[in-house]
Parts: sequence; C-alpha cells; structure tokens
Amino acid sequence: MQRLGKNHGGYHGERIDVERVCHAAAHAARLHGWEVASIPFDGGGELLTFRRPHPGAQRNVYLSTGIHGDEPAGPLAVQRLLEENCWPANMNLFLCPCLNPTGFPDNRRENLHGKDLNRDYKHFETAEARAHVAWLAQQPAFDVAFCLHEDWESNGFYLYELNPDGLPSLAQRMVDAVASVCPIDLTEVIEGRPAHGGIIHPSHDPSSRPQWPEAFWLLQHKTRLSYTLEAPSDFPLPMRVDALVAAVRAALG
Repeated sequence: MQRLGKNHGGYHGERIDVERVCHAAAHAARLHGWEVASIPFDGGGELLTFRRPHPGAQRNVYLSTGIHGDEPAGPLAVQRLLEENCWPANMNLFLCPCLNPTGFPDNRRENLHGKDLNRDYKHFETAEARAHVAWLAQQPAFDVAFCLHEDWESNGFYLYELNPDGLPSLAQRMVDAVASVCPIDLTEVIEGRPAHGGIIHPSHDPSSRPQWPEAFWLLQHKTRLSYTLEAPSDFPLPMRVDALVAAVRAALG
C-alpha cells in the first residue's frame, strides 16, 4: 500500500476523541480485573494508569502511549489490547494509555503549554512528566518496556531498541509480525540514525542525550530492555493500529 500523502509539515490524518478512547480502555481494564487509577497533576489534568498484577508472575512488563497528541494509533491500540484481553498469564502488566491528554484535542505533538513531553525526562519541566515518574517510582523494575508512537514522515513501521546488556532481542520478532499487516521502513537511515530492516539501535550513553525521552529515562531507572515502536502515520489509521497491536502481541507471545 502506498502512503496517503496527507502529511505535509506535520500530521494531518485521522483524529480521535482521546477522552472517549481512554474511557473505553479503562472500562475494558476494569472488566478484566485491572487496577485503574487517575493521578492528578499540576494544572488540572490527570494521568490514567493501569496495573494487572498476576499471582506467580515471572515478568514485569510496561507499556505506554499517547505522549504526543498527534499520534492517535497508540491509544487505540491499547484500547484494543485491553478489550481483547489476550495477555500472557505469567506477567505483571503496567500501562499508561495517554501521557499527553491535553495535546490530543488540538492534534499537536506538544502538551497544552507547547512542551514536548518526550523530551522532558531529564529536566522535568512539565507537570505530566513529573507525575508520570512519581508513579513509575512506585512500581517494580520492568523486564521490558514498550513505548507506542507514530512517525508522520515514515515510509513504514520501524522501532528503536535500547538493549545495552545484550539481552535476548524481541526486535526482529516484532518487525516480522508487523510486516504481514503494514509496510516496514527499509531505508538505511531513519531519523538521522543507521537502520537495518526497520530496526534502530540508538546510543544509550546518557551524556549523548541532552534531552531524555521517556524510553531513555526508563533505561536508566526501570529496565534494561526498552522498545519504541513507530507506526507510519501517513498510512490509514486502522493499519497503524494493527501494526502496533501485532508488534506488542509478537513481543509478549
């Protein structure tokens, strides 16, 4: 399938009512036994969090999305995953379905105050990032973390893998699963970084990142294996949702 050609200078595709999506996700989570909590942050907003502890679980898995308000596929993918409830039984699950609730109404990457939350996990200038890490600090270490994103410029799906200790990789498994539902970006340089088959291994040196994304903070404080999944947002929204769902399912398999 070819790109739609809608995105010029930014994302101009389908939009969502993120409040309604989060309400549906929370309803599904409660229905299937998840713990749901709303954590207020300065400025009148709330951070929605889900937890599903499982007796005898062997792994702790974290997922987040919605940190950019012009990336609707992530919250929709999380809603579907919660509604279909096909999670492996041997995992404790921790999930944030929308980290930037004020960005979605205006279809903007940044929050209401013009701040890119995914560049604020070192200096914590935003109330959203501060509330998020305060919640994360109360959770156990994660065996793996997934941050669900979109890229309005991409030719196809790709992902970033942060794996400094050389743990068994889930990257190729995810790319292979996504390839059946969505094009893979096979270019050799993506976002200025070398890529191979839709997989990027960025630097994990703290000094190389003056502004930390969520995934980098997670790597320093909560996990040694982190994936940022990027759906191509110049393709139809259902395809992007399918891509993110397929990647998560393949990784957790």
